[in-house]
Amino acid sequence: MTLTGNIAWANAMLDGIGQVMGGASLSIRTGSAPGASNAATGTVLATIVLPPTPMSPAASGLKQKAGLWYTSALLASGTAGHWRMVTTTGAVLEGGVGIPASGADLEITNGLGTLVLTMATGLGVQVTSFQLRTPFI
Repeated sequence: MTLTGNIAWANAMLDGIGQVMGGASLSIRTGSAPGASNAATGTVLATIVLPPTPMSPAASGLKQKAGLWYTSALLASGTAGHWRMVTTTGAVLEGGVGIPASGADLEITNGLGTLVLTMATGLGVQVTSFQLRTPFI
C-alpha cells in the first residue's frame, strides 16, 4: 500500500522540518548537487546562517521561508549551481538554485537585486524564495 497523509499530517511534518532549520548553515555552491548523503562538492560562493525561525507555518502542504536570508560576504566568484543546508545537528538538505520565478527550490538575486546566478565577490546574495512541499498529498 502507498503511504498517504492528509493536509494536517503534511503541515505537521513540514513544521517539524522547519523547527530543525533554525540556525542552519546554507551554502550556495557551484556545480551539481552530489546528494545529501554524499560529501559536499563545488566551490562555496556564499554562506548564510538562517534565523532562529527561518520558515513560516506550513499551510496546504507548503512551507515557505520567513524573514531575510542574506549575506553581504561572498566567499568566491562563480556560477551558483546548487545549495546545501546543514542543521546544527548535522542533518543535510540540498537542491537546485535559480533566479526568481525559475521554479527552483531556492531562488536568489545578487546584492544589487540582479537576476543572475553568476556571483562576484564584493556583492552579496539574497534568497528571495525557498519552499518545501511534502510528497504525501
